[in-house]
Amino acid sequence: MTSFPDGNSQLPAAFRAVGSSSFTEFLSSHSPEMLPHRRAVPAGASVEAPHATTIVTATFPGGVVMAGDRRATMGNIIAQRDIEKVFPADEFSCVSIAGTAGIGLEMTRLFQVELEHYEKIEGTTLSIDGKANRLSQMIRQNLGLAMQGLAVVPLFVGYDEEIGEGRIFSYDITGGRYEESNYHSVGSGSLFARGALKKLHRPGMDAQTVVGVLVQALYDAADDDSATGGPDLTRSIWPVVYVITADGARRLPDDEIGPIVRAVVEGRMSDPDGPNASPVPGT
Repeated sequence: MTSFPDGNSQLPAAFRAVGSSSFTEFLSSHSPEMLPHRRAVPAGASVEAPHATTIVTATFPGGVVMAGDRRATMGNIIAQRDIEKVFPADEFSCVSIAGTAGIGLEMTRLFQVELEHYEKIEGTTLSIDGKANRLSQMIRQNLGLAMQGLAVVPLFVGYDEEIGEGRIFSYDITGGRYEESNYHSVGSGSLFARGALKKLHRPGMDAQTVVGVLVQALYDAADDDSATGGPDLTRSIWPVVYVITADGARRLPDDEIGPIVRAVVEGRMSDPDGPNASPVPGT
């Protein structure tokens, strides 16, 4: 069995002591060099790194849907065609990344461990507000790297078991946390995606309809933003889509999201600008 510095074959004392329910705080005390924000970029250095782009999300009665395109860019180059930007944070929430892909992925993994660590130490899960606040702290810790061009701007969504509804939280690079209503988008194509969401999303839509709306929004983003990847029919690369309800977070499999994407593309063949907004009742 492995022998540790204290002469025992057990885990070091720090790992056996009663401490904070925050894994990030534990790591800061005992292995700070493993935290993303502790790896500073030399002053004046220029870093060309892959960037993840557009994420969209919208609520429906009893839940929330989040979707992301699959393209990562590095300058004018497509760095990856099938990157994944949407991940389950825990059983009832998801987190997505826009910005510097490598740091965003590392922050996501740390956030997942943070929530799991809290649950194991406390015997219960954090509230959705508590989860959103923990992510805010991680983003704030990355501010130094963000000021050097390595920014990460996540989007966090989850099912609130207390009110039985889905909730959406957006952030800025300083860690500022903002709760959004009905829908939101982040990333380089977010301006175009948000316009599509404003046009198509309506309260009371079911989950399946909301998935279609998000795919339409990603299509509009890709139509006007070169950093956002549209549906890749030749390679069968579809957006990553999660539906979060009281039953937990579920990723739509390819055989479920594929037909939705193909239907959207087929509709665009006859109407390149996409569907119009539903009529407002009473008009």
